Amino acid sequence: MSLSVNEWYVFTDAIDNKTCNKLKRLGSKQWSAAAVDIKKGITDEERKKGREPEMGVDKKTRITDVAWTNDQWVYDIIWPFMVGANNEAGWEYEIKAAESSQITRYKKGGFYNFHRDGSGCHLSKYNNPTNAFMHDHVRKLSMTVLLNKSFEGGNFEFTSYGKENCEITPVEMNQGDVVVFPSWMEHRVAPITKGIRYSLVTWFVGPPFK
Repeated sequence: MSLSVNEWYVFTDAIDNKTCNKLKRLGSKQWSAAAVDIKKGITDEERKKGREPEMGVDKKTRITDVAWTNDQWVYDIIWPFMVGANNEAGWEYEIKAAESSQITRYKKGGFYNFHRDGSGCHLSKYNNPTNAFMHDHVRKLSMTVLLNKSFEGGNFEFTSYGKENCEITPVEMNQGDVVVFPSWMEHRVAPITKGIRYSLVTWFVGPPFK
């Protein structure tokens, strides 16, 4: 079952509990503190050739443990949801590949402040000539799969701005739900107040928008 809401697309009851637990176990013994781009500003040279991020841990921005997977069976599961959302929502973005999938673990007090995954412009192009899947591509679509529900807090939320007001919209999610949205949309994971929240996050890439 799928549900189109505003500018994102939700598949409810999309992935069964057994598969969610299998995805969650991919993080076992591989956890590390999540890094974010801590670089401030952009140089004149970067405005011409693209911005180079500086990754580091910033506990004022994000407190999360992460692990990574490139297992093909994971992509076999999630790719059709991306294709379905891309078509049904009317985005029809040119998608060429997916980045490594990230398993996230938010313990009590964990969070990820409002942020954007990518801008879609040439300044955010990946510069990796040895990786044909990523080189000269940008993040266009983002996906979150909720892998459990035994926690409190931790809402997945979007924000929008209009008439000088900031509106925060939570997305109701249960275990196995899949949310797909354009990577430029501002979103967050609110602080966890009880339990542990697990999710699978993937970014889908293609040529910069023109």
